[in-house]
Amino acid sequence: MLARENAAGHTALLIIDMINCWDFPDAEKLLPRAAAIAPRIAALKARCRKASVPVIYANDNRGRWRSDFPALVGLSLGQGGAGAAITSALQPDADDYFVLKPKHSAFFGTPLELLLQHLNARRLVVTGVASDQCVLATTMEAVMRDLAVVVPRDCVASQSVARNDTVLRQLKKYQNLPTTASSRIRLVPHRSGAAKADKGRR
Repeated sequence: MLARENAAGHTALLIIDMINCWDFPDAEKLLPRAAAIAPRIAALKARCRKASVPVIYANDNRGRWRSDFPALVGLSLGQGGAGAAITSALQPDADDYFVLKPKHSAFFGTPLELLLQHLNARRLVVTGVASDQCVLATTMEAVMRDLAVVVPRDCVASQSVARNDTVLRQLKKYQNLPTTASSRIRLVPHRSGAAKADKGRR
């Protein structure tokens, strides 16, 4: 279903791979770190919905091109434990969007770029896991598409603190991207521009 309205502040929130069955290699290391950031992503999502900023979920298709997102939500909830708690905290609303990705980037082989164009979203707030894999790949592709990107440092995680810190330093120092804490992200920026506003609030 196509969106009926433009994204407020030309901004969209992207939540990567947080709705999950956690049945992949190293999942036992990533799951507790994902659980730690889930409440902050949920709080940011609540702010986005209040501000009319659209929310988009990007998830692996689990190697099955017949996979569908509602089924993945159900599978995750049915497994119980920490993974189900994350899904419960971040459970999609009826008017949220989703894309299923075959590889790391949420842009590769998905309609994400077309969806952002339809929403008139030129600024992407990227959250989720893993920060040095799918989050990084998605962020780099967003930059190549001339989108303004914010990666809130308290809403991304990897298998270790060291790995997460390394990618955040890379994004901030070498890519000049804001890693503003989620509570300080301005969702409807002033006319001076989203990227400038966030860079001033790192």
